Amino acid sequence: MPDITVTRDDAQSRYEIRSDDVLAGFAAFDLRPGSIRFIHTEVDPAFQGQGLAGKLASAALTDAAGRGEAIVPLCPYIAKYLETHEIPGADIRWPKAPSSHGGSAGEDPTGRAE
Repeated sequence: MPDITVTRDDAQSRYEIRSDDVLAGFAAFDLRPGSIRFIHTEVDPAFQGQGLAGKLASAALTDAAGRGEAIVPLCPYIAKYLETHEIPGADIRWPKAPSSHGGSAGEDPTGRAE
């Protein structure tokens, strides 16, 4: 059975999951004051089908909640995970749906989400 570890790499802005010290996947994030925006999750095809994406999401979200960071799930995988799993202590800030005015609700004029 491989040794699975999840670590946060702030320099790379991502949580990484490793299988026996080999990078198997990551969840990229963007830190904002008081919040963490999860923007992309990826598992290397060689490691798919082993449940690593779920382990990565669980560990990353639990860590972010433990740090007191509000979670903004922009990544579809992270959003789906949060819809089906409870993360104790998590403050989840769901992104607003796009409006019919051409812009997204919650965006400022520069296109950055709130």
